[in-house]
Amino acid sequence: MAEVSLPVRQRAATLAPSPLGGRVILAGVGLIFAIPIISMLEFTLRGADGGHSAEHWLALFDPQNAKSYAPIWVGLGNSLVLSIGTVAIVLLLLAPTMVLIALRFPTLRRPFEFLCLLPLSIPAIVLVVGLAPVYLVIGRTIGTGIWPLSLAYGVTVLPYAYRSIQASIDAVDIGTLAEAARSLGAGWGTVLLRVLGPNLRTGILAACLLSVAVVLGEFTIASLLNRQNLQTALVVVNKQDPYVAVILSLLALAFAFVLLLVIDRGAVARRGIRSRKGQQ
Repeated sequence: MAEVSLPVRQRAATLAPSPLGGRVILAGVGLIFAIPIISMLEFTLRGADGGHSAEHWLALFDPQNAKSYAPIWVGLGNSLVLSIGTVAIVLLLLAPTMVLIALRFPTLRRPFEFLCLLPLSIPAIVLVVGLAPVYLVIGRTIGTGIWPLSLAYGVTVLPYAYRSIQASIDAVDIGTLAEAARSLGAGWGTVLLRVLGPNLRTGILAACLLSVAVVLGEFTIASLLNRQNLQTALVVVNKQDPYVAVILSLLALAFAFVLLLVIDRGAVARRGIRSRKGQQ
């Protein structure tokens, strides 16, 4: 096996780009993403006189337009509620289940992975057909509020959250960590929260970020189930002001970028603390 893997590694090393080539590739990828973002920003700055101004940005926060833009704030509030509910499903249900399978039932990993990745192959409109009778019963039982929709979004984000958390689980020997903590008298709650949780923090944060991004950008399920979220509100307001949808899309991109930056800085700081402790 070593004789086979060594040439493969050598070929991979020779195919790796040089530092200058890596910078060129990174700049090219950044340019591909920057062109549409800059175009969106330029569109929102177009004034009525043909010039550029911030009138459309200021109009979004103008009290005189509060009635016209009221659906946006209602939809944004509903999307935040859905984001909290979806993240709670990931943290309280998905992550502990994955840790339990990794520690106690490793033979169930493949079937569980198949179930988590299955929503990728099911279109949202097909998913709604199956969920509509369920939400009809939910509506008759506990009302037609927005928060039960997080159950559907919890299913939608499963593939993305699973991959993020599983990558962290594969990178850490959680079996050894759990056995060491248990041998020192720690309970399972302590093992999960204070031993495994910090080691899986990067993957869990990435899963939460992806969940929030999916919820903020989802339209089909909310529209077909007659629920109002950010995207359905944007469709309504966009008929009155085409600039507002682009402005809020830019703000959502900025929000996601800040979250990614925070996660990356946190991971770098954590690695630095580990390296300093190792040197000591």
